[in-house]
Amino acid sequence: MVADLPHILVVDDDDRLRELLRKYLSDNGFFVLTATDAQNARAKLVSLSFDLIVLDLMMPGESGLDFAADLRKTSDVPILMLTAMGEAEDRIRGLENGADDYLTKPFEPRELLLRVNNILKRVPQRDEDIIAPQPIMMGAASFDMERGVLTVDGQPVRLTTVEVLLLKALAAQPGEPLSRDDLIERTGADADVNSGGRAVDVQVTRLRRKIEADPKLPRYLQTVRGKGYVLMPD
Repeated sequence: MVADLPHILVVDDDDRLRELLRKYLSDNGFFVLTATDAQNARAKLVSLSFDLIVLDLMMPGESGLDFAADLRKTSDVPILMLTAMGEAEDRIRGLENGADDYLTKPFEPRELLLRVNNILKRVPQRDEDIIAPQPIMMGAASFDMERGVLTVDGQPVRLTTVEVLLLKALAAQPGEPLSRDDLIERTGADADVNSGGRAVDVQVTRLRRKIEADPKLPRYLQTVRGKGYVLMPD
């Protein structure tokens, strides 16, 4: 189940490397999302919690160093920094800005996997006394964002991977409409770029059948004309 896999966010402006990392890590037991730059990464972090970020140091616009330093103000998510530069000073700057480890390009995929696993082993287990986030309530339906689990009348309801990501994206910004393009970017719901976002519409229709008492008259997962979709929890 996706909710049980370690979640990794790969942030790199190199399309080829980003896809190679996504596939390699996915094939080795991780749930992986990707981002092209710091702004794109922030959008992903809003809608989903990650266990580790693989972050390129040199990116156009906001650099990986600046992004890591800013992220450290609010989050302690582990960061594995990637760079084409191997100088000691660059490694030190990365560590000073919040990176947990450093890997110089080019690198062997197996070394990346080893470093990822080593970082995750060092992450302290969550304190059992920490209060868990409150579930999102929608009438008889309840959604646990952290675990990606939906229940209706106390009974678990099966969700697909895309449905989990879609519901997390909407639940992370309750009352705020998200466009089809936003939801495609955050969930990968629409593989066909020529479909105009209609795959998102299909996913929303399916979610309404699982959440709403009357899917044809949705109370919680609403359409906002000209803007997209919005979640209006209790």
